[in-house]
Amino acid sequence: MLNNARLILIGGGTCSGKTTIALAIGRRLHTLKTVIISHDNYYHDLSSMDRETAKAYNFDHPNAIDTDTLIRDIRKMLDGEAVNVPDYDFITHKRSEGKLCVAFADVIIMEGIFALYYPELLAMSDLKLFVDTDSDIRLTRRLARDIKDRGYDVEGVLDKYLDTVKPSHDAFIEPTKKNADIIIPGDREFDKVLYMLNGYLLYELVNEAK
Repeated sequence: MLNNARLILIGGGTCSGKTTIALAIGRRLHTLKTVIISHDNYYHDLSSMDRETAKAYNFDHPNAIDTDTLIRDIRKMLDGEAVNVPDYDFITHKRSEGKLCVAFADVIIMEGIFALYYPELLAMSDLKLFVDTDSDIRLTRRLARDIKDRGYDVEGVLDKYLDTVKPSHDAFIEPTKKNADIIIPGDREFDKVLYMLNGYLLYELVNEAK
């Protein structure tokens, strides 16, 4: 067990493949206690808004995240404390107390579009990844996700993409690429990248744990 957990941040645009890569890294670190969380769980509770107002809300702006709570919980996890990571419902836009209690992790992987945006998180991190995926691929994935899981129709997804998602990506997310230690091409096979990352992480983390 490490004295302090290590924090890996995975950023990138909407539907770029951040969760897929986080899970793939987690599977490879099977000798370490690894926890994966998304900052999507820390969106502000909008359940008091009517449905249409909430749908128009800009979830792709950094202020949409409750950063005070997120950073507090990350610090606790890095110190080995137990944290109940909240749940967020993208249909009702309600944030509720979660059931996942995290304690004494060796590695914490946090993914999200703003993972490489907030200076406080960058300062706490040990490795920073940016998943760089073509915008057309990301839009196609977002269409499928928001129609299936979040109650949007095609027109609604495209309107939101043009009104808030793309402008916010260009203003807040794409610039965070400069904060990354490694840029991963999310629109191609990334097994070789993960293999190299796995070797690095196991060397750094396992050797320090001895």
